[in-house]
Amino acid sequence: MNGLGRSVIAPVAFLLFLGACVASLTGDWASLFSFEALGKMADFAGGFVPPATDAPFLRKVAWAALETLAISVLGTLLAVIGGLVLALPAAGRWGATAKVASRGVLNVARAIPELVWASMIVVAAGLGPFAGTLALAFHTTGVLGRLFAESLENVPPEANEALRRNGVGSTAAFWYSTLPQALPQLTSYTLYRWENNIRAATVLGVVGAGGLGQLLYFHLSLFQTHEASTVLFAMIVLVAIVDVLSNRLRNRMA
Repeated sequence: MNGLGRSVIAPVAFLLFLGACVASLTGDWASLFSFEALGKMADFAGGFVPPATDAPFLRKVAWAALETLAISVLGTLLAVIGGLVLALPAAGRWGATAKVASRGVLNVARAIPELVWASMIVVAAGLGPFAGTLALAFHTTGVLGRLFAESLENVPPEANEALRRNGVGSTAAFWYSTLPQALPQLTSYTLYRWENNIRAATVLGVVGAGGLGQLLYFHLSLFQTHEASTVLFAMIVLVAIVDVLSNRLRNRMA
């Protein structure tokens, strides 16, 4: 097969795969975009107006927002520590066996969603933010560990080799050459995952992992739409604040 034939196979295969994916999406598309369906969605959305604004409930929402923020911060911090510990062997610094084993651990941690981690931890440790924090930490460790390992592998080796040729040990050479070069990218990955975790922390409340998500699930299950509207607004504000802070930090690093 000539080069032209090989270059055509990949796009055609992708288009066939894309067509199969669209065909597998079963559902009544006509009803979804009908005037009746749009009217029902509008009536449902109208039930959230106006949001609840009584002072005791607003204090409860503010506390839940702080709890969600704490879950995301602590979960991300624990994940950074765990990710760095596993990234070193995953980057091949401790041999091929350690690399395969550590990457396997990272794959498992990353493959299990936060909700599944939270469900298991809630069963063991009970309801509350502790479960949410550990759930975020376990899943994000798998994500950051893989990203950190690839960042360390992509660092140019010249500075490390120069230090080693001058008698510096491998650990000291790593701390003074490899890590400083990779640190900006590691920090950027950490901030990006923090943004994702603030969103994930609001969802973990569905399984009783604390924060705004738990408050939202409680009020929605009781059809208290006005209170749920206030919680949703608090989620939007919290996510917006974290996005602004993260972007400013990244810009300052740049």
